[in-house]
Amino acid sequence: MKFVDEATIDVAAGHGGAGCLSFRREKCIPFGGPNGGDGGRGGSVWAVADRNLNTLVDYRYARRHEARNGEPGRGSDQFGAAGEDIVLRMPVGTIVTDLDSGAVVAELLVPDEPVLVAKGGDGGFGNLHYKSSTNRAPRQKTPGWPGEQRRLKLELRVLADVGLLGMPNAGKSTLIAAISNARPKIADYPFTTLHPNLGVVRVGPERSFVVADIPGLIEGAAEGAGLGHQFLRHLQRTRLLLHLVDLAPFDDSVDPVAQARAIVKELRKYDEALYRKPRWLVLNKIDMIPQDERAARVKDFVRRLRWKGPVFEISALAREGLEPLLHAIYEHVAAHKEAAPPEPDPRFADVAESGHE
Repeated sequence: MKFVDEATIDVAAGHGGAGCLSFRREKCIPFGGPNGGDGGRGGSVWAVADRNLNTLVDYRYARRHEARNGEPGRGSDQFGAAGEDIVLRMPVGTIVTDLDSGAVVAELLVPDEPVLVAKGGDGGFGNLHYKSSTNRAPRQKTPGWPGEQRRLKLELRVLADVGLLGMPNAGKSTLIAAISNARPKIADYPFTTLHPNLGVVRVGPERSFVVADIPGLIEGAAEGAGLGHQFLRHLQRTRLLLHLVDLAPFDDSVDPVAQARAIVKELRKYDEALYRKPRWLVLNKIDMIPQDERAARVKDFVRRLRWKGPVFEISALAREGLEPLLHAIYEHVAAHKEAAPPEPDPRFADVAESGHE
């Protein structure tokens, strides 16, 4: 399936039906009085997070979504039928933004929770509505109110506990395939992942976390170079970043320390908050270094990088060193989940305070 994490759509709620001007006319009932019913309300447009979806590809090709109008009122005290609502199902983690105002309409984080994105118009009043003791033959009626129309931007940010960060060919896809049920494309030649992959890692009964494999970054990514910059937004909801480094690159002229510094630099350029997230160093492909040279190579790398945080030595291909890493990740994620919920994006403060209508 083609991965799409951005789309622009037009939504239109239904218009309310017009009220009816009518009087009861039957044999032997000379003063039947008003009997024009109200119009039906227009259908609304709702957005719902669906845990079974993982891409916005459906909205790349279906860009216009219209709810039905309400029916007009009729005589004989008949009110018009309401227009049918439409429900747009989107992946969990989708952000819905109004393109005209730039305001965030909704952030879909709770599966199956409906959020109103375009309200249908109310139906008009028929003359039955205006009947009173002093106005026995009203001739007033009102048209239906128009429904809301909006141009919306949909932006998907995957919900993962852990994000994998690193240069292309650092072994991120191999790692996520080794520790989870995800099956990204892996080959014995250099290439980069083209879209994020999500995998569920199980470390024991009822002990699991979600990891996201993001396309590799290159120098200049914050300015738009390469593919990774298109997906850095997916790391903003993670609780922990794993910085994967290829400790045994194919090209001897490549300096892993310089590559690691370049990644950190691009991360800080893109988003300071993302840069300040907890980040662990994971040195991959350790099996390609002779046993007697590993300790010295790792020590030299950490010294030159001036790294003060946690360091893990693994081989994703040979599945070496994975158990200690996975248990440490789970303990970190579980501790943070119990301590506090994920920090919301400051752009959504107004939505959180006011609540969804």
